[in-house]
Amino acid sequence: MSMKRQSQNVGWKLLQAPQGLGSPKPMIVRVETLPAKSYFAEHSHSWNQLVYAIAGALTVKADGRSLVISPEQAVWLPTGTKHSVGSLMGAEFRSLWVANEASPGITSRSTVIHVSPLLRALIVEAASLKQEDRHYAGRVIALILEQLRRAPPISGALPWPTHPGLLALCETLYADPANPRHSDKWGTEIGMSPRTLTRQFEREVGMSLRTWRQRLRLFKAIELLGSELPITEIALRLGYSSASAFIFMFRSEMSISPLQYRRNLSDAGGRGAT
Repeated sequence: MSMKRQSQNVGWKLLQAPQGLGSPKPMIVRVETLPAKSYFAEHSHSWNQLVYAIAGALTVKADGRSLVISPEQAVWLPTGTKHSVGSLMGAEFRSLWVANEASPGITSRSTVIHVSPLLRALIVEAASLKQEDRHYAGRVIALILEQLRRAPPISGALPWPTHPGLLALCETLYADPANPRHSDKWGTEIGMSPRTLTRQFEREVGMSLRTWRQRLRLFKAIELLGSELPITEIALRLGYSSASAFIFMFRSEMSISPLQYRRNLSDAGGRGAT
């Protein structure tokens, strides 16, 4: 099927929101595994939400923006914000519902924040607590809330288009970042001239397709480093001709080697912990 015919949610599974969790007093941690190509339809809450995944990437749509976040990023959604959340490749969802009375000092705007190793470890810990751990849970929650007040906003999330053809293009590249096709080939696929594709992509995403693909590679590198794949295999999956070329890119962007980044992930609590 041509990409031109694909609509935004073709092939995606609609997930049902959990029932019976009640209102956060002061916080609820939702633990859920999102299958590949699954999503929650647009909705809002009468409380705040931190959208986060300890493994995998999430697609978040809110306030007219669509973006993808890695396990180093989360999206803070104030009370009443209409949003939709999904995952193209699957993710370990650890969403926080935060009561309004517990959120003073946390931004009142929809914001992408950096998730520090400490905040990640605290979220993993909070998700593992039992009902009888109430006193200890209160201290963990207090630390999480303080970390949210201190978390710096960032602009490093991967912006995502809404045009069906461009959306399909980005989904294809996300699944295969080594795909070598250029804009003229993509234009044929989605029924656009290369010039129209370039203009439309920059209008929706805020950067050129070339720049977006470079950011995608870094984004996917961060995601894949949470797996047990060898560094050389990750480099080839991202389209690099050698591990050294990938390591140079990663170090230039992150000021740390891929191997050290992976060690830091392990020190922060381990991938996939619940």
